[in-house]
Amino acid sequence: MAHIGSWKRLFLFLMLLLLAGGALAPETAIAQGRRSRRTAPADTPPEPRLYTSRNFKVMTDLPPNEAEELLQRLETMIKLVSAYFGRPNVQPIEMFVFDDFSHWNESQLAQLAPEGVAMVRGGGGLTMSTTLRVGTDMATRSIVYAGADHGTPQHEAVHAYCSQAFNTCGPVWYAEGMAEVGNYWVENDKSVTADPRILEYLKSQDPRPLNDIVNNPLETTGDSWQNYAWRWALCHLLGFNENYTKRFKPLGLALLAGQDANFWEVYGSQSHEIEFEYLQFLENVEPGYRCDLASWDWKTKFQMLRADAQVQAVIRADRGWQASRLRLKAGTSYACKATGKVKLSKDDTESTDGNDGALIGVVMQDYKLSEPFELPVDGTFEAPLDGDLFLRCRDAWGSVGDNSGKLTVRLSLPEESKTATP
Repeated sequence: MAHIGSWKRLFLFLMLLLLAGGALAPETAIAQGRRSRRTAPADTPPEPRLYTSRNFKVMTDLPPNEAEELLQRLETMIKLVSAYFGRPNVQPIEMFVFDDFSHWNESQLAQLAPEGVAMVRGGGGLTMSTTLRVGTDMATRSIVYAGADHGTPQHEAVHAYCSQAFNTCGPVWYAEGMAEVGNYWVENDKSVTADPRILEYLKSQDPRPLNDIVNNPLETTGDSWQNYAWRWALCHLLGFNENYTKRFKPLGLALLAGQDANFWEVYGSQSHEIEFEYLQFLENVEPGYRCDLASWDWKTKFQMLRADAQVQAVIRADRGWQASRLRLKAGTSYACKATGKVKLSKDDTESTDGNDGALIGVVMQDYKLSEPFELPVDGTFEAPLDGDLFLRCRDAWGSVGDNSGKLTVRLSLPEESKTATP
């Protein structure tokens, strides 16, 4: 994303739209594109045409059906993003979307911003915003240049929306992270929908420290897709994890309002918790992963067992690690009895009890987790180390959301151990 300081580009943009659309209304231009595609020879290359919707004016060489699908995706994205920020898109976003540069003649390309065209040729996108100040009021208008692949139009359109609605996109980590979140946002779906290649990259690398993401003056917009991946990971986690989402939206609005807001001032008291959940997210993320369902329970109190006491926890199949309320002592044996039924897929026709490794545990100590281990449905297990016991039903992290049912788990000391416990 970049900014320019005059209205010259806007004038050229509007002139190009008039040249491309002629005297036709936008709806007529789209209809003409459909007819041309049906009647033209199969080897006739597409020509750039103007397509419009409520919030977008898109000049593109995409085939008409793909151009209309792009408009639908953009409209869905702008609906979700504007609802999240609580501010409507103030004017149509103007875009150039390139499928194949050979479909554009030299006179058309000559009227466009060379830096925008160069960015797209290099595989990226660019949002150029011009701000006009009248007294104390400011108005921003944006032009987007984007390749047609990899969600670039949606990403750049988020920048354009923020620029026009707030006159800024915020600091780099937030601007680019939220543009990627907006790119992948699906209505009524909180799961991870990012490109699997991005997820594979994140899982294959040593985790980047949080402060390197939110406080790195050397990073700039458009620097690398790898940097974008880390910013997306943090913004997605903060936006959907139930422990942090309530603070994340006000932080974003403050950044967009130009206030002196700071990530660590907002989340400093939760720094250890965020670091832990960030690392868990990077370790387990896959398509379908739900940060809201994997949100860590930091509030439940844990206790050691004595004599005839027992603790009880209800473990939902559609959640990640859940607090058992039991604090373990390394080497001590504990009795476990699980009752109830769970389904580990919405298509399951039969429920499963705690057998066959359906119930697994992990021990947390000093913000670190042990290796997961199976718990018996009715039997004993030995604590691998000191710490708090968390439980969940065994399933792939990307499939937790379609599970159902719950297990009631009762934990106590075995009969032979009770007499030896003070």
